[in-house]
Amino acid sequence: MIYAFFVKLAILFCNKNFFSYNIDMDWAAIWQDIKDFFTGNGWAILGFFVTLVVGFIIVKLLIRLCRKLLSKTKLERIAQKFILSIIKVALYLIWILILLSELGISITGIVAALSAAVLAIGLALQDSLANLANGIIIVSGKYFKEGDYINVDGVEGTVRNINLLSTTILTNDNKAITLPNSHIVNNPMTNFNKEKTRRLDLLFDVDYATDIEKAKKVALDVIQSDGRVYLDPKPFLGLKKLNESSLQLAINVWVDCEDYWDVYYYLTENIFNEFKRNKISIPFNQLEVRLRNDNVKMPFNKAPLPARKEKVRQQEKKQNLFEIGLENIKKHKKHAKKAEKQLKKLEKQSQKDKKE
Repeated sequence: MIYAFFVKLAILFCNKNFFSYNIDMDWAAIWQDIKDFFTGNGWAILGFFVTLVVGFIIVKLLIRLCRKLLSKTKLERIAQKFILSIIKVALYLIWILILLSELGISITGIVAALSAAVLAIGLALQDSLANLANGIIIVSGKYFKEGDYINVDGVEGTVRNINLLSTTILTNDNKAITLPNSHIVNNPMTNFNKEKTRRLDLLFDVDYATDIEKAKKVALDVIQSDGRVYLDPKPFLGLKKLNESSLQLAINVWVDCEDYWDVYYYLTENIFNEFKRNKISIPFNQLEVRLRNDNVKMPFNKAPLPARKEKVRQQEKKQNLFEIGLENIKKHKKHAKKAEKQLKKLEKQSQKDKKE
């Protein structure tokens, strides 16, 4: 086989004694061996080169075909590129394995090694692979697109960039926050631009003495003055809740998504202004206060307060014991000195008696 021939040739040239006897070598015999090899393995050699050329052409054609098929689907371009790159790697790997088998190399060990390598890489990069898989889900499922206004787990803003590992959101205060795709898929996500229109909800509190129909008429005039508000479906105005200090008026209108905040501020400011113009009061929180006229008797203990008695604390006890011990030691020292003086007097007296 071709593989065996090249191995044999490599061993010959790597032999350390090759250059010492190459002058006396029978070059005719070597040339004959080469001719015999190509004569006996001609079809195998031809098959190898055919596989090399034809396989390369087939791989290119299949890649081009896959690219055309993916372009006709509704997948996002980033998903198409990722799928096409996987197909390329798979096709080239199959082509290389076929070439190795044509050389006579056993591909069983190679496939096993590749499988082990893929498994090890998968375990090491499991978080990145999870983000990658969720990125494909986001893009193929069309959860959102660049320019949409979304909210993910408290992070709210405009989608700035989408890739297969993460998504970047630009907040209203111009901060770019990058979230892993796994975090987006595994948490509740709100897309405010998924549909063309969006409902705008407003709440206004008015005084209990207010004529509700008049308040609704004033608010409706403001709503109809803004051409960005849809009149079909019809705007809704109604009394929603009876609060402790006020009546709550609910307003629901439909607008285009891109006009939401502009209409929100327009209606809030102008309805408030028209309420003041029409003397419709928006009350503050109210607190009811009553005066008591009854005589409340409050019994109490007539005994005087006891005299203060200082607490003897543990530290003070220790200090007292220490002082007592010192006093005792001083007393013992005084007695010891007196006894020592008496002994000295007795010794002197005994010495005098002996002399006499």
